[in-house]
Amino acid sequence: MDILFYTDDCNYRLPQKRLMRKWLREVARQEGDYSIAEISYVFCSAERHRAMNIEFLGHDYFTDIITFDDSDLKAGYIAGDIFIDIETVADNARLYGATTRQEMLRVIVHGVLHLCGQKDKTPRAEKQMHKKEDKYLALLEQMLISECKKQN
Repeated sequence: MDILFYTDDCNYRLPQKRLMRKWLREVARQEGDYSIAEISYVFCSAERHRAMNIEFLGHDYFTDIITFDDSDLKAGYIAGDIFIDIETVADNARLYGATTRQEMLRVIVHGVLHLCGQKDKTPRAEKQMHKKEDKYLALLEQMLISECKKQN
């Protein structure tokens, strides 16, 4: 059971990796009592990400996240590779009036929600996905506050 973080064609570094792992495990637990077999997050440049989008999905456009799902929900575990375009995340943050960090966290949990079976292709499913993202971002905020209290 592991959550790994890599970079490809960029120098992004995710802060607080230990807390991120704890948070994502809790998201998986709450979504269906899933364990995490292995999830690899790969933060990459817009060009690298677009090339993957073309090669693997046949989509010739920029997107913030591509999730390759290897989960077996019936067996009770999630697994996969999640590629995040750090440049598109930053662009979307400006577009939506969020900080880059807030948008990055939203995209990170978005990927895990996909692995847990959450879809977002219809307006209704997209609304439900956004609601869950908000719920788990609030959970992370609570976890951050708890961590700060432990340190003081």
